[in-house]
Amino acid sequence: MEPRKPVSLLKGKDNIAQTWPDEPSRFLEEHIDPFLMYCVKKNASDITFQSDRPVYTEIDGVLYPATFRPIDAADMAVALNVLYGAEALARLASGTDLDLSYEIRPDRYTRVRFRVNITAVLSRGRDAVQITMRVLPNEPPTMLDLNIEEDIVNAWAPRQGIVVITGPTGSGKTTLLAAGMRMLLERRNGCGKVVCYEAPIEFVYDTIKSPRSLIAQTEIPRHLPTFARGVRNALRRKPNIILVGEARDRETISAAMEAAQTGHLVYTTTHTIGVSNTIQRMISTFEADEREERAYTMLETIRLIVTQALAPKASGTGRIGVREWMRFPEEVRERLLTLKYAEWPGEIQRILPYYGQTMARSAEIVFEKGLIDRRSYLLLSVAAGSGGGD
Repeated sequence: MEPRKPVSLLKGKDNIAQTWPDEPSRFLEEHIDPFLMYCVKKNASDITFQSDRPVYTEIDGVLYPATFRPIDAADMAVALNVLYGAEALARLASGTDLDLSYEIRPDRYTRVRFRVNITAVLSRGRDAVQITMRVLPNEPPTMLDLNIEEDIVNAWAPRQGIVVITGPTGSGKTTLLAAGMRMLLERRNGCGKVVCYEAPIEFVYDTIKSPRSLIAQTEIPRHLPTFARGVRNALRRKPNIILVGEARDRETISAAMEAAQTGHLVYTTTHTIGVSNTIQRMISTFEADEREERAYTMLETIRLIVTQALAPKASGTGRIGVREWMRFPEEVRERLLTLKYAEWPGEIQRILPYYGQTMARSAEIVFEKGLIDRRSYLLLSVAAGSGGGD
């Protein structure tokens, strides 16, 4: 039997493990965009440059080398200059990671966009760099594309209040949020004036036809320094809807609650896992002596919480979103107000099946349909059952 060739020797083969056939002996600025386009055409979701390692692409959740040789300091300097500019190394040396978007226009009708994070790392005992690039679709998916449950779709657009999308990094929160925004824009009567604050802007809505809507996207910190400043800015622009890319600090959370209290509809994401923990985790950003008061304010404004996880499809190609969600109608808010703040997570977990669906149940449904394997089903069920949904 012929021995199996290592991945590095599959250069030019027509399979997802191949490396770039046109790889140069040294990366120059004119090589970066063609290389990125090569990765995009191979359906890479993520591209990672790291000092002293080959460039890796992630395809359907699996990493594959995309270059034959490791990236050295000179190659990395070229990539940094193309993606960010000459001051990238100085910014990294100051202890700052860099978040930005990058765009390639291969022709006048096409643009390919990336979300980029650049972070200093240690490699072989010396300072080095990792560049992570997420490939962004040209337009947001639809709720139908993502197989979003009808209950979530029906609860997506309350008159006012806060809708929170939660989950770990890489769980598709921003994608779900963009699909929901597209649904609002495409309604027959539109959705009025929308202001978005994102870091960076991932999805754009240029191709979405919505004559009764006006959407403006602001990038943090390119246009405004913080999400909290963004929400304060929004209150002066008379929007119907405010989208806050991430509510991760007390200033942003406080501003979002204030906006919801003044009659706005606010959408945001956070990194909590599980519906029952979300309110408590968000309120924990405040000082201890003000948490209870802030919790009651949050409870007044919350309307829907959706937690999403991504699981590998049983077919071996792609991933599927599995979701836990809960609506917060008036009777739920009144019920929780009769309890102490510390008792809320347990009560929310108890009543969740009556006002939404648990992660364990959602995992069971997709497992029974044969969409995920038993291991993924058990992992999602165990995670859902630990720590009150965490």
